[in-house]
Amino acid sequence: MSAQVIYDRNGVLVVRSGDVVAKAHRPGRATGPEFARRAEIAASLPELFCAPLSPPLDVEGRTVTLERYGTPVDPFDPPWEDAARLLAALHAVPVPKDTPPFGRPTRVARAVSRLGDGEVADAVRRAFAVLPAWVRGDAPVPVVKHECLLHGDFHLGQLVRAGEGGTWRMIDVEDIGCGDPAWDLARLAALFAAGILPPEAWGRFLYAYREAGGVAVPPDEGSEWTVLDVPSRALVVQIAATSLRLAAEEGRDLAPEETGLVAACVRIADLPELP
Repeated sequence: MSAQVIYDRNGVLVVRSGDVVAKAHRPGRATGPEFARRAEIAASLPELFCAPLSPPLDVEGRTVTLERYGTPVDPFDPPWEDAARLLAALHAVPVPKDTPPFGRPTRVARAVSRLGDGEVADAVRRAFAVLPAWVRGDAPVPVVKHECLLHGDFHLGQLVRAGEGGTWRMIDVEDIGCGDPAWDLARLAALFAAGILPPEAWGRFLYAYREAGGVAVPPDEGSEWTVLDVPSRALVVQIAATSLRLAAEEGRDLAPEETGLVAACVRIADLPELP
């Protein structure tokens, strides 16, 4: 049976053969006992995750995981409510023993550190400079009053439908950790704030998340930005920085949505520095 490459970008290679998917993870990102523990946690929650079929493999110095193939989200008909309910259910799971800490702020600083030169890159760096010191890596991460189990890189590309007519499950378990659940909503909040995700889609997701008992945001409409402001700004910066680097590596112009993220960085840079 021939293999089909279904993703090859940003240091990650995903290949499908029949019902099995092999993922070669980004070098240096998914290694060691912490990643193995994240995979174990996912395997213990089969109602939420399509977990790796076996412990991570080392193939010529790269971490490789094998998973069952699942049908991805239709971009023209995203399951906003199902995605929100799935995330709310994850955040309700008691944090398992020895869950690794969530490492999102580190990823923001790393993405910015890999920026090249130029006026557009400088705009992203200026936005990064007004983020809180703990996001920039210059201060300890604040203690979270109510830590939850997090996916760590949640967006609708992380959902697949398990089996014929099955229910939605999450994939890509390398960022599972404990921390502030607001960070699992941050990417969608960032895309909404940047004008990329339509208000109707964001509203559907947020309403369903609250209705399902999601604990990441306060229950009152409009109050979500008291907890999403910092994570969403950080994700705007991270995604913009990653987009600039990939565009340079691929020798292409920025896509319209990537230009929108840079414009959002310009707006963030003009705001007062966050504490």
